Amino acid sequence: MGIHGNDTRYETYVAYRAELVRYATPILGSREDAEDVVQEAFVRFVPEAAQSPSRLKSYLYRIVRNLALDTRRRRRLEAHGHPDDTPWWGLPQGHETPEAQALLCDHIRQVEAILATMPAQQRIALEMHRFGGYRIEEIASHLGVSTSSAHRLIQSGLVKLVGKIG
Repeated sequence: MGIHGNDTRYETYVAYRAELVRYATPILGSREDAEDVVQEAFVRFVPEAAQSPSRLKSYLYRIVRNLALDTRRRRRLEAHGHPDDTPWWGLPQGHETPEAQALLCDHIRQVEAILATMPAQQRIALEMHRFGGYRIEEIASHLGVSTSSAHRLIQSGLVKLVGKIG
């Protein structure tokens, strides 16, 4: 499957490459990723599936769009398992000394005491979001509130925690 003198696939790729990279960049968030997706689209591109040049272009756009959305979806799933914004008290801690262990236990007791003073919905929303990794839509559904209300519950709970623990 090499490139021949009159290869429609190659000619189409060269003609639309820059345009396709510009199309995929906002979907993926970086030009480098967009270039990778366009290259992958070229590998998957089979021009015999379309009969006219206008159909070739739309076929190539569809391949790029689908690959870009798949890449973005895969990243989101990977990030869901490893959130980057986990607070210090939600991360596994290494303990060098007994004093550090005692300090950590004290901080955990403070967090526990603050959570115990929160209204039930606020505490549940915060625990589901920070400890359970649930999305705001899932929390809203579980609590029977709107997504904006669930977001407010989480945000006000975090403000209470940060304000009292620092």
